[in-house]
Amino acid sequence: MGVRLMVVDDHRLLAEALASALKLRGHRVLAATAPVAGAAELVVSRAPEVCLLGTAAPAEPGVFDPIVRIKRERPQVAVVVLGPVPSPRGIAAAFAAGASGYVRHDERIEGVERAMVKARAGEAAVAPQLLQGAFAELLNPAAQPDDEGQRLLQLLTPREVEVLVRVADGEDTRLIAAGMGIAPSTARTHVQRVLMKLGVGSRLEAAALAARTGLLDRAAQPAGLPPQRAAPPTGD
Repeated sequence: MGVRLMVVDDHRLLAEALASALKLRGHRVLAATAPVAGAAELVVSRAPEVCLLGTAAPAEPGVFDPIVRIKRERPQVAVVVLGPVPSPRGIAAAFAAGASGYVRHDERIEGVERAMVKARAGEAAVAPQLLQGAFAELLNPAAQPDDEGQRLLQLLTPREVEVLVRVADGEDTRLIAAGMGIAPSTARTHVQRVLMKLGVGSRLEAAALAARTGLLDRAAQPAGLPPQRAAPPTGD
């Protein structure tokens, strides 16, 4: 028995091609439409048994908002997402929004049909290998790239961070001392400590390293504002 369905995709040609293939296999396609963002109203008004919803970015915030509306206003409509090999976040977001299935967009037409039939019957339609891959990634997450800026920032004291910011601003020892209310000899010592901790041989290298790694941005408080200068100490 054919499924009464709608096909939705941001790429109209893809939606129409899939709709044509499913029609040839005996299914009743009510509409093939694009884009996804505006499809909820049409799905709600036509009330198919199944909605095939294609997306190229399953992990993007808000991409599954149409599913939320469809399930709120037409809970009997089963939504099957067609998308790329997803991250665990992508699968979780689809099902959290109310999807009944997730199928890779390079699946054969027979696989899409099986997912449609399972979803119409109230079953979860997701390939075991996708679930296995998602669980594997959740249990063994890929190592995050080293955040050199954060690592370097943790090596410095708050006073040394301020010194580095002033160095990057082009201040010499005299200006650093005056701005921080400390003796020039103390400012010179702070600069030498900063250079040693950063593993560089000059102020120019320190400034370049701080800029390249984003250390200066991380040192700015609050985020997005220029670094705050520390109040002059009572003694140093």
